[in-house]
Amino acid sequence: MPTVLLSGPYRFFYYMADGAEPPHVHVERDRLEAKFWLDPVSVERSGAFRPTELRRIQRIVEENRYVLMERWDADFGV
Repeated sequence: MPTVLLSGPYRFFYYMADGAEPPHVHVERDRLEAKFWLDPVSVERSGAFRPTELRRIQRIVEENRYVLMERWDADFGV
């Protein structure tokens, strides 16, 4: 589970077995976890995050989308 971004209390990562899926990133804080598609950026699974926090996380994903996509491509050989 490589960490691809840290932002405040959030860790963004993906599982190495995820390469067969479309580009996405998981985000965790404490014991909460959500999943965001990267193209286009959207929530795939919200976990137990409150809607206001999900919107904050989505903004972080949108602001870092290109970095996250570059890392995905490098790690999964796209």
